Amino acid sequence: MSAGHTQRAATLVRPMTSHVQEVALSKPGQNEVRVRLQGCGVCASNIPVWEGRQWFNYPLEAGSPGHEGWGLVDAVGAGVDDIDVGQRVALMSGHAYAEYDVASRDCVVPLPQELDDEPFPGEPLGCAMNIFERSEIRSGQRVAVVGAGFLGLLLTQLAADAGAEVLVLSHRPFALQLAQAMDADEILLTTDDSGDAERAIRIADGIGFDRVIEVGGTQRSLDLSSEICAERARLIIAGYHQDGPRQVNMQQWNWRGLDVVNAHERATDRYVSGVNKAIQAALAGRLDPFPLLTHTVTLQSMDQGFKLMRERPDGFVKALLINEVNA
Repeated sequence: MSAGHTQRAATLVRPMTSHVQEVALSKPGQNEVRVRLQGCGVCASNIPVWEGRQWFNYPLEAGSPGHEGWGLVDAVGAGVDDIDVGQRVALMSGHAYAEYDVASRDCVVPLPQELDDEPFPGEPLGCAMNIFERSEIRSGQRVAVVGAGFLGLLLTQLAADAGAEVLVLSHRPFALQLAQAMDADEILLTTDDSGDAERAIRIADGIGFDRVIEVGGTQRSLDLSSEICAERARLIIAGYHQDGPRQVNMQQWNWRGLDVVNAHERATDRYVSGVNKAIQAALAGRLDPFPLLTHTVTLQSMDQGFKLMRERPDGFVKALLINEVNA
C-alpha cells in the first residue's frame, strides 16, 4: 500500500509501452469515493489504445484506460453517507490500472460478503447482464453466440440457464471446450471460409437462429452473424466495433425482417443496474465468471496483460491486474 500522498499507477507512455510511475493520490470530492484497488480487469477495448492509433495522444493519464476495478473503500467525499470506509465495492471509473482510483458515488456498487474471496470486475459482468436482457432470450429458442471470449462465454451461461438451445461459434478450440462446460448444446469451429454459415444453419435444421449474439467485433463476425439469422430473428450487436465503419447487407436484413439491437450502454444507471444483476446472478449460481479469469498480471507487467488479450493463447480467456499489496 502506498503511504502519504502518492500512489503507483501504470502509465501508457507510448504504444505498447507502460511504465509504473509514482503519482499524486487524489482526494475524493463532493459525492465521490476513493477505492484502494485490489484489481482491475484487462478489457479487449483497451487493445487499440495500447497498440497505438493515430487518434490517440500519449502519454495517457496515469491508470488509464483501466475501467473494471474493484477493491476497498479508502475514503469518501462530502455527501456520501451510504458507503463506509473498508467496504468492498466494484467501480466504473477510468484510471484503475493503479493502486487507487476515485469515482462518483453513482458509479460505485457495494459487493456482498459472499464474494469477498473472489475477484469481481463488475463492469464487464454488468455488460453481460445488460446484453442478455436486451436479447430477450426465452426457453426453447435457438440461440447462436458468435465469438467465445469472456463476454461470449458469460452469455452462453445465461442463455443456457434460460433454457435456450445454444450454439457457440469460435475459431479457438480451447474456447469451445469451455463453452461445452458452460452448457452449450452445440459448438462449431469456424474456419473463416464460406461454409461456416451453412454449417451453422444446418445445425438449426436449415431455418437459422431466433437470437444471434455477435461478440467478435469484426466485419467477419458481423457478416457471419447476419447470415445465420432466421426470419424475424433478433440480431444483437455486442462486439465492440472500434476500428472503423462496417458494411451490412441491408437487403438480407430487410428480406428476413430482422430486429437489430445495438446492445451497448452508455448511461451510468444502466451500468450500475447490470452490475447489481450480475452480483445476484453470481450468488444464485446463474453466472459463474471465475473459471474464465485465467491470467493475472501486476502493474509492472501491464504490457504482458495487453499482449495476452491481443494474442489469446491456448488457455487464455481474461487477464486481471492484481494489486497483491492491496489484497
